[in-house]
Amino acid sequence: MPLVAHSKLPTFEHLREQGHELLSLDRALHQDIRELHIGFLNMMPDAALEATERQFIRLVGGCNRIAQFFVYPFSLPGLPRSRETLEYIDRYYTKFDDLRRDGLDALIITGANVANPDLTREPFWKPLIEVVNWAQENVTSTLCSCLATHALLKHFHGIERQPLSRKRWGVYSHRVGDPGHPLLREINTRFDVPHSRYNDISSAQVESAGLKVLAESEEGGVHMVASADQFRIIYFQGHPEYDFNSLLKEYKREVNRFLAGELPTPPPSPEHYFSREAERLASGWVEAATKAKADGRPIPEMPERAIEAQLDNTWGDTAKAIVNNWLGLVYQFTNLDRKKQFMPGVDPNDPLGLRRRGVD
Repeated sequence: MPLVAHSKLPTFEHLREQGHELLSLDRALHQDIRELHIGFLNMMPDAALEATERQFIRLVGGCNRIAQFFVYPFSLPGLPRSRETLEYIDRYYTKFDDLRRDGLDALIITGANVANPDLTREPFWKPLIEVVNWAQENVTSTLCSCLATHALLKHFHGIERQPLSRKRWGVYSHRVGDPGHPLLREINTRFDVPHSRYNDISSAQVESAGLKVLAESEEGGVHMVASADQFRIIYFQGHPEYDFNSLLKEYKREVNRFLAGELPTPPPSPEHYFSREAERLASGWVEAATKAKADGRPIPEMPERAIEAQLDNTWGDTAKAIVNNWLGLVYQFTNLDRKKQFMPGVDPNDPLGLRRRGVD
């Protein structure tokens, strides 16, 4: 069964308007079908909060019909928010205390913008660690994205992310590191993932902590990592949830920062993302905007629609397939025992039985 529109969250109506199948709460309550309850911790800044919310909920709703999916967005204190965003969160988001009381089957945690090189000095650090420590004992599996990956690897394994010499952003080709892993079932051995970050955690750091690299790029670095038990925490360093134009919007923001004097030079284009025509349009706009600023004339609008027409999404299907596999495993284990405990006789350090099947 599909995603359940169980609240007035605007994303549900937005997805319905785009043609996605959603089930009303009334219909869901009248069907004897297994439910999966998924927490969605959204730490993204105000400008990206709703877009990220739509992207991840769409990924969940795009999975197969193994269950009715209930997704509960929530956020944390300590994140800088405008009054409007705080009102939005208060109106549409769930309180963590309520989720902790009622329980969850799975948890998704987004990235966030940070100001400190030391993540433990961020004001949201303690509330985040409270959530993840609770999830370790009470949630079947947690899926992390970008900054959340860096934070949890630091908290659980003492891994320190390393600053990159320049921003890593673009769409990179990745190779599957463990084709036998259930999360990678029926996944192409090579697939694309967008990245956008200033810091990196390497495969050497991950493997020295006893974790498994599931997908890595020669240019983009590690993307997908599994916890030592192969399932309880899944780490994404990239952004498979991105829309086809997410990097374009980010590029536009960076150029506007340059035009506003916040950056000394225009940003480079995201790697392996623009076609030749898109690159011509984008660089032409930057040149025209830079000259207009120098001449004291109004800055021309970016030809955003024309550039969008030249962009391809080469990662979305794989992202949906991996999330589908993840939710299928969550369903498998929560269906075996509603108390979120693995079955007697199942090794808690090897819940997927990979070692028994000779998979490293």
